[in-house]
Amino acid sequence: MKVTLDELKAKPMPQHIAIIMDGNGRWAKNRGLPRTAGHKAGGETFRRIANYCRTIGVKYLTVYAFSTENWKRSQEEVSGLMKLLSSFIKSKEKTLVEERVRFRVVGRRSDLSPKLQREIAALEERTADCDFTLVVALSYGGRAEIVDAAKAWAASGAE
Repeated sequence: MKVTLDELKAKPMPQHIAIIMDGNGRWAKNRGLPRTAGHKAGGETFRRIANYCRTIGVKYLTVYAFSTENWKRSQEEVSGLMKLLSSFIKSKEKTLVEERVRFRVVGRRSDLSPKLQREIAALEERTADCDFTLVVALSYGGRAEIVDAAKAWAASGAE
């Protein structure tokens, strides 16, 4: 049964969808391609999903893109992923602003290069008053969050 966009929009829609980006490297390996080709293809798939979510009325899309565990990957792969993110920010800034997409990053920003931190902050500022929110989780992880919370609690002087 095929459903039209109007029929889909008339149905209750979740306000927030989260996606864990996983398997891009395996996808590339299974096709005899370098892992970075898989990450690039995953980025394109993500772009299509994000556009669709906006179209059907989802208000928030979170993508878990790079965990603290990912820092253990090869320097070449990590560098490629960071370049891919920087390229996304530079190439999509105008589109995000025009399409009213709010860009946000959560996670340990201090793990990112100062240049990438500045690019993220600038895009977040430019898109702060937009309607649809895209949240990218970078350098995140359950263990890291527990450690960060414990450190913050200790630093607050709590007993």
